[in-house]
Amino acid sequence: MRLNELANKPGATKARKRIGRGIGSGTGKTGGRGVKGQKSRSGVAIKGFEGGQMPLHMRLPKRGFNNINRKNFVPVNLGKLQEAIDAKAIDAKKAITIDVLKEAGLVNGVKDGVRLLAKGELKAKINIEVSGASKAAIEAVEKAGGSVTLPVADAAEETKA
Repeated sequence: MRLNELANKPGATKARKRIGRGIGSGTGKTGGRGVKGQKSRSGVAIKGFEGGQMPLHMRLPKRGFNNINRKNFVPVNLGKLQEAIDAKAIDAKKAITIDVLKEAGLVNGVKDGVRLLAKGELKAKINIEVSGASKAAIEAVEKAGGSVTLPVADAAEETKA
């Protein structure tokens, strides 16, 4: 067998349909598009158009609200933090900041900060600086003998509420 003798099995490929090549071809005149009108022309996209009737997406009631001032925190669980400490990716004796968490690979793409959550178990005594933390996470860190440092501005807002 030579390269020039290679071919598909009979019936494996189909000849393409030549549209708009005369009435005798079966797909002549309108070229399979039906008859006249906007949809028979090229470059038409009528998504959601219902012939002038109010479209479904406009008939249904609107719900919900997107807060443009919402802060987008990256979550870090205590269990993952303990795993990183056990793997020597983080030194528990030094202060743990967002930069240290980035280097250890626990967070990436930090937008508005990092929030500490209480999922998992923490055994090491750590001093951590984060943008936010749940009450349970703060209690778990303090129970292990460590401390959680939050930004001053956030602490002032919490006392107002």
